This record gives sequence, structure tokens and C-alpha cells, in this order.
Amino acid sequence: MKAWVVKNQAHLGLEQLRLLDVPIPKPQVAELQVKVQAVGLNPVDYKIIDSGVAAWQYPHTIGIDVAGEVSAVGPDVTDFKLGDRVFYHSDLRRNGALATYNVTLAASVAKLPDALSYVQGAAILCANLTAYQALIRKVNLTNAQTVLIHAGGGAVGLAALQLAKQLGLRTITTVSARKRALVEKVGADTIIDYHQEDVTAAVLKATEGRGVDVSLNTIGGSELAADAARMAYNGQIVAIGDGMPQHFDFDDHALALIRSGLGGVYRSNDPVQIHDLAVMAQAVAKLVVAAKLDPLIGDVQPFDQVPTALQTIKSGRNVGKLVIQVTA
Repeated sequence: MKAWVVKNQAHLGLEQLRLLDVPIPKPQVAELQVKVQAVGLNPVDYKIIDSGVAAWQYPHTIGIDVAGEVSAVGPDVTDFKLGDRVFYHSDLRRNGALATYNVTLAASVAKLPDALSYVQGAAILCANLTAYQALIRKVNLTNAQTVLIHAGGGAVGLAALQLAKQLGLRTITTVSARKRALVEKVGADTIIDYHQEDVTAAVLKATEGRGVDVSLNTIGGSELAADAARMAYNGQIVAIGDGMPQHFDFDDHALALIRSGLGGVYRSNDPVQIHDLAVMAQAVAKLVVAAKLDPLIGDVQPFDQVPTALQTIKSGRNVGKLVIQVTA
């Protein structure tokens, strides 16, 4: 089968990505083989192509957000049958889905509603599951009224803005001018252009000096530390971006710092958490079907355009979700 692969450790980097013939993977115990129809692209895709992953065996196929059709069922799998329409966020240590077929753990796979296309299914995984995990699984929303969502024009930010509105939170978001129209489309209450405004001053102004109850911080590092001055008393900061600050003032506002991320779920080997990926995917899909969540698909590219599409994401030129149509 054809697959987009990193050939070996000496050939890391997006410019080294190659379309090669590789063997069709076969499902083992508790696994499914899926005929891939569409794959959603994410920043993590180009990041791991550039850096590699210690657990990879080469050549390694990339792609983690998958929608397709069950084409083979491994031993001990009883919840799926041939032909089932499915979608899932897969383990980045395993061979990925930018290929004709992919094999994955059945426990993390969700059935794709008939009302959604494969492209939609592939588009609503990584970013939407990250936002859902942060707001529904991680944060205590008792008495919370406001949320600051960093980088609201990104995939996680757009999903979080929509989920926060569903939860009745007043939303404040940072965004560049180029993506302002997207956050306006999803109904952000207060929009801060971080290139033109002091974010801390703007947040305090929007909350009449009180600060926000929750911050979803996809930036990480020093921006996490800066959030301390933007928070209300007993506020909660959800760290989604890379890098933790060297110094952080918890005491003044009795703050909570919460780490949220999908990447460690598979590494945990916790069957409850691995299956929760499927549970969250089904919940997100229901919101999309009910027109309560828009995946905001910006572009759909053919299979042969994977490197170009990933370069678009890496350079920050994409507006909305970018999906690869694997099977025409």
C-alpha cells in the first residue's frame, strides 16, 4: 500500500517525508484494521516529523486523526464488524494513518454517525478532544463565569470557544487579526488582538478588574506565568501548550494549574482513559450532528498533497481545519 513515511532517524524533517510502498498492516489481539478515508492534520504531525519519536520503528507512517471503514477485526474484538464507519485519535508511537490502511487499538475507536462524512469525522478529533478534555474532564466549573482562551483562532481555541458557549461561560480570547473573523463566527464575547493590545490589561478590563475563572493556555512557558495576573481568586489555568514556567505564583490568588493533553493517554496504558478517547469522540460527534459545534474545515487536500498541506500548517497559513482525503 502507499503511505507517507519518515524513512529513518537520519531523514527527519518535513522535507524528508516520502510516499512509499509499505506492507499492509494486520490487526492483532484487540486491534482493528481500518481502510482509511480521511485524516485530519495537526501541528503535532509536523513537530514529530521534525523530531522523531523514540518508540518509532522505521519506515514510520505518520497521521493520527483517522476516519474510515473497518476492513479487518483482530481476535477478541466484539464491538466492531466489517464495514463499520469509524473515527479515532490514534497513538503517535504506532504507524499512522496517512496510508491506505491503518491498525489501531479497538478500545479507542468510536463509530462515526451516519450524519457525518469521513472528512468531518477526521476533522473533529485532536483539537476538539483536547478542548473537550480540558473543559469537561479537567476543570471544575462550579461558580465559574468567565474563560480566557488563548489563540482562539487555532483549532483547539475554536473548539474551546464553542464548547465554552455551550457551558454558559463568557468567553475572552486572544487572536491575530488574520484569524479574527473565525472567532467572530463562533461568537467570542471579547476579542483581544495580542499583537496590538496588552493581554493582561485587556483581560482585567473585560472582567472589571476581577480576572477570569478559567484560562485555557495553549501557549505554555512564560505565558502560563503571565496568566497568574489575569486570574480571579481560586482561578484554574489549564496548561495545554508545551513548557512549564520556572516561576509561578500560586498563592496570591489560590490558583490551580492543571495539565491537559491527549498524547500521554496511550503511554499510560490505562484502559479506562484509552477508551475515554472513544467516549469523548462520540460526545463531540453528537454536538456536531446537533449543529452545536462546527469543525470549521478550512480546506480538504488530496493524498498526494500531504507535505504541502503540512507545510501550510507549519507556516501558520491555514485558516480552519485542514483535512487530507485519502480515498477518493
